Amino acid sequence: MAEIAPSILAADFANLQRDVEMINSSSADYIHVDIMDGMFVPNISFGIPVCEAIHKHAKKPLDVHLMIEQPDRYLQAFRNAGASGITVHYEACPHLHRTIQHIKELGAEPGVALNPHTPVEVLSEIMGDVSLILIMSVNPGFGGQKFIENTYRKVATLDGYRKKFGYNFKIEVDGGVNLGNAPLLVREGVDILVAGSFVFNSPDPTQTIAELGRS
Repeated sequence: MAEIAPSILAADFANLQRDVEMINSSSADYIHVDIMDGMFVPNISFGIPVCEAIHKHAKKPLDVHLMIEQPDRYLQAFRNAGASGITVHYEACPHLHRTIQHIKELGAEPGVALNPHTPVEVLSEIMGDVSLILIMSVNPGFGGQKFIENTYRKVATLDGYRKKFGYNFKIEVDGGVNLGNAPLLVREGVDILVAGSFVFNSPDPTQTIAELGRS
């Protein structure tokens, strides 16, 4: 069974507290918070004040995913805003080891994300230092995209590293997750499923979260 992290990016922002409380009352394990700067990805989502507002009402840990350039500038701010885990992109961090250590020093769980074109092998020297590796199964920047099938192979390769070397990181997948591909992802080694549009556009988001969790 997988842990579930509904992506608040797909929520109704005119009723954000309501949707956070829905996640609180559901079987979800985290609230996934997508931060986009319009530079690293071609979209702008929201920033530190909204993260603070989510944290004010959240009873689940905030899984903060920074899709931004130079994320080191904002690690402290997002930790102060309530982030339990902070995930940065490999592609945005020329000094990734330093960034990961900084996240640890702030008391948050460090994670690193990979865009669809980036092979998992680039993380071979950092896998032992992170709590989470996030595989993007769509090109980051927009919700509601189609799942990229190559994700299964990337997850399996990453799980192979984990088993071979005894690493303890969790594998998370974000993008196009639904009830059709969720069981296949879990079979390949995924621990956490991020789902945004599929949850919030469903007739019963709480039930959808529960069904994903049984994958």
